[in-house]
Amino acid sequence: MAKRISQSSINWAALAERVPPNQKANLAAFKLRSDTYLRRVLANPPEAPKINWSQYKAAITIPGMVDNFQKQYEALKIPYPADTQTSQVEAQWSEIQKEIQAFVQQSNTNIAKYEKEIAETKALLPFDQMTMEDFRDAYPELAIDPINKPTFWPHDAENQLDYVDPDQKAPAH
Repeated sequence: MAKRISQSSINWAALAERVPPNQKANLAAFKLRSDTYLRRVLANPPEAPKINWSQYKAAITIPGMVDNFQKQYEALKIPYPADTQTSQVEAQWSEIQKEIQAFVQQSNTNIAKYEKEIAETKALLPFDQMTMEDFRDAYPELAIDPINKPTFWPHDAENQLDYVDPDQKAPAH
């Protein structure tokens, strides 16, 4: 026979910390249903009630009737439902754990990359103290290079002679 539930094994406080605010009402409803079910289970005795068969044998005069009922009552076994879901839940949990570990590892990689970028940015001269040459050294892809790549004012891509609008189709020849 399976063990009887004596109390909820769910840590409701820890679960409530992880639930988004818009799902708090659903969690409260689920907890209420769970607690109601647990109270109903605990309200019943763990074993079937004991019957005083000698009292019935003395009161009932039909021979063998009480013995037949007693044999049938003692043979009655109410099956406890088999746990078929725990293995599936544990399999899902192991997959989720792998996804969590991959996410944490990716996040740590991103954090390290962003911290490096922050350190590089903090190491630069402030823009108000930077000269055009300092800007060119720090950002060569953004700086204006009048000798190697001369441009026309206002020095953006749309106002240059060789600009091709990516939204327009190329003319057919």
